Amino acid sequence: MALRRIVLRDFVIVQALELELNPGFTALTGETGAGKSILVDALQLALGARADTGLVREGAARTDVCAEFDCPAHVRPWLEEAGFEAEDQLLLRRTVDAHGKSRAWINGIPATATQLRALGDLLLDIHGQHAWQSLTRPESVRGLLDAFAGTSAVETSARWTEWRTAQKDLQQALHAQATLQQERERLQWQISEVDKLGPTEGEWAELDAQHKRLSHAQALLESAGGALNALEGEESGVLTGLARAHSLLQNQGHIEPEFVSLADILSSCLAQASDVAHSLQSYLRHAEIDPQRLDELDARMSQWMTLARRYKRPPGELPELLQGWKTELRQLDAATDLQALRVAEADRAKAYHAAARSLSTARTKAAPKLSVAITQAMQGLGMEGGRFEVSIQKAAEPGPHGLDDIAFLVAGHPGMTPKPVGKVASGGELSRISLAISVTTSKLGLAPTLIFDEVDSGVGGAVAETVGRLMQQLGIDRQVLAVTHLPQVAACADHHLKVAKSKSTKGTSSTVLTVAGDSRVAEVARMLGGERSTETTLAHAREMLGVAFSSAELRS
Repeated sequence: MALRRIVLRDFVIVQALELELNPGFTALTGETGAGKSILVDALQLALGARADTGLVREGAARTDVCAEFDCPAHVRPWLEEAGFEAEDQLLLRRTVDAHGKSRAWINGIPATATQLRALGDLLLDIHGQHAWQSLTRPESVRGLLDAFAGTSAVETSARWTEWRTAQKDLQQALHAQATLQQERERLQWQISEVDKLGPTEGEWAELDAQHKRLSHAQALLESAGGALNALEGEESGVLTGLARAHSLLQNQGHIEPEFVSLADILSSCLAQASDVAHSLQSYLRHAEIDPQRLDELDARMSQWMTLARRYKRPPGELPELLQGWKTELRQLDAATDLQALRVAEADRAKAYHAAARSLSTARTKAAPKLSVAITQAMQGLGMEGGRFEVSIQKAAEPGPHGLDDIAFLVAGHPGMTPKPVGKVASGGELSRISLAISVTTSKLGLAPTLIFDEVDSGVGGAVAETVGRLMQQLGIDRQVLAVTHLPQVAACADHHLKVAKSKSTKGTSSTVLTVAGDSRVAEVARMLGGERSTETTLAHAREMLGVAFSSAELRS
């Protein structure tokens, strides 16, 4: 058991629906235009399909779809890794409003549509009514064989991309040799010229500061001397005045307490002024006018300015400019290293061919098994004596999918040589071959629920009965939901759902009903003979249901 319940609100033409689903094989039928595929569409939305405003029932603010599953063991690791609670029940919910805004939840925790799609691959396997069209598309044919073989072209595709990138790098290097060499020589000349200066980070700022000090040395000395004299002058010096004021206040502090705090302030000022005087004395002892050093600085700064003007940059950016050129040169050296590029291209080619050969080996082993399995399925689908063959030929050129050209060949009758499916099979045969493939490949994988959406179109009669029995057989081990227009298929189902459409003044709406007993007989009779059932069609319907039930009992 996998899919337990689905709840719809304002979905397309469904106003409200709550449906319990059962294990085994369930058929979903209804008149043309009633919306038989509506449950499939709703499930696909819940499992990450593209949100569309057309899914919102006309006049409603939003559509809301909930699907409840039993949580299979193989899904739990994915849930835990993605940060969702792994409980016994798995509840998926998706809403789409009238403006197209979509929201999603997994077990009540917000999720993305991508996460829903990844989870959907683990829960459901959907086979659509147009699946036969893919039998003529190379990528679909490869995908079917790879899925049957339990392999994937992902690794080969990744190695192919790496190889193509290495080939492109080598070709570009070969074509750009002359241009690269010119660029390399230009960079070497510029680096050589600036390297002679040898600029270092922060050097320009230091040179500029030193130059300013030396060029104003006389004025600085005079200012320092004047300031020291103002502080230490014998009669008018600030230090003398501060010391006298401090002494006067301190001597009267025992009478006027306020003088104590003022004397403390003057004491602090006196200490700071004394420190300044000491620093000025030190400065005057060491400072000197140095014309020679000033000339050296002029010469050095002139070199910086010359290069800065030449390369149209502020002088302080020369060290960064030099490092940038050296980085470009290293990159050019790497790009012009043809030997290294050739070795890299050869290594990537070797890795690609190793992955492609491994993929080809897996395909070659699986092809006969898939051929036999589908051939066997064809025998019960009105193609007795027909043969299916998976052809693997070496591709004219390697590609991201490997070294193989894969085609599905079919011989519809005994003794005929198998030829490409699209060239020899009729529309009905294509549908039956596609159904055979669907039944065969549906046995693969771990998805507990299989959905067949009108894959039986184009078949009828005894073949339709065989299709029903095949789905009934699949329903023993898996949950199978089939949208069908064939009474033979519906009669084989363990459970039967009917889509009914009704019209009212409020518009058209659809609902899904469980049919059993007489109501199921009436639905199968309608499928056999149209809207008006007769005693003959009702009797035929009872007979079909009885035979199907007996066959199921014998198999169980």
